[in-house]
Amino acid sequence: MTSSGAPFWSAPKRFPRPLEFLTSDPSQLNFILAAAILRAETFGIPIPDWVKNPAKMAEAVDKVIVPDFQPKQGVKIVTDEKATSLSSASVDDAAVIEELIAKLEAISKTLQPGFQMKPIQFEKDDDTNYHMDVIAGFANMRARNYSIPEVDKLKAKFIAGRIIPAIATSTAMATGLVCLELYKVLGGGHKVEDYRNTFANLAIPLFSMAEPVPPKTIKHQDMAWTVWDRWTITGNITLRELLDWLKEKGLNAYSISCGTSLLYNSMFPRHKERLDKKVVDVAREVAKVEVPPYRRHLDVVVACEDDDDNDVDIPLVSIYFR
Repeated sequence: MTSSGAPFWSAPKRFPRPLEFLTSDPSQLNFILAAAILRAETFGIPIPDWVKNPAKMAEAVDKVIVPDFQPKQGVKIVTDEKATSLSSASVDDAAVIEELIAKLEAISKTLQPGFQMKPIQFEKDDDTNYHMDVIAGFANMRARNYSIPEVDKLKAKFIAGRIIPAIATSTAMATGLVCLELYKVLGGGHKVEDYRNTFANLAIPLFSMAEPVPPKTIKHQDMAWTVWDRWTITGNITLRELLDWLKEKGLNAYSISCGTSLLYNSMFPRHKERLDKKVVDVAREVAKVEVPPYRRHLDVVVACEDDDDNDVDIPLVSIYFR
């Protein structure tokens, strides 16, 4: 019942129907499979190989006892958007925060030492990570609740990524223009003035070509570079050796980072303990970088100053440690 006393599920609202779970339904089983795998990844639980076997998965799911859903009695649904059951003035933020902290501390005591959850970054274009399987499964189960037509995983991917199908003509035109510029790059020996940026609108139609602006050149002493350059160092060097290598170029490095993690900063006294460690080892330890056997280099971002304490933007530094 709504706050006005009328039935909530009345026209034009479509009355939902609960779903009965059946392991014989491939859509439901795949949804449970994908959701279970992602939940296991989040909590660092090993995923057994048999999970991807539908028969064994169905057998395991059948052993799980889920209590019957019991709707709450006497619930009133507020439908007035202006109505509120709790004014902001009556909420004690400090008390709410203290209560949450107490709950978190109580829960943390039940976890294993060193436990750490692993957040999952949504990636719709990888068909092996089960992300879109969960999204499509959620959507289709919800659609069944309300007798809405279901969609396949590809359609769900289009919706999730807000992908607008392109006209073949515009795609072919853009590809052709890019390839024309690529020929110039591969051919070599071309000046910046030989390249073209193109703006095209087939609806008008309008085609406008212009010479690209050259990248900004940064100069320091007898060196010059742009945003497209990269500095490389060969050898499994330490942080101290990296600082010395930059010092020889008249640059005083005060910060070194890898990804989103800070490997070294001159302002933090404890970071000086890392100076004699290999850069790749610090990246593994601090940034949790996984270095597969086939990978030979590591990229770091370095913030530098000159001798007059002026910031100098330098290229990305690639350290070839193998």
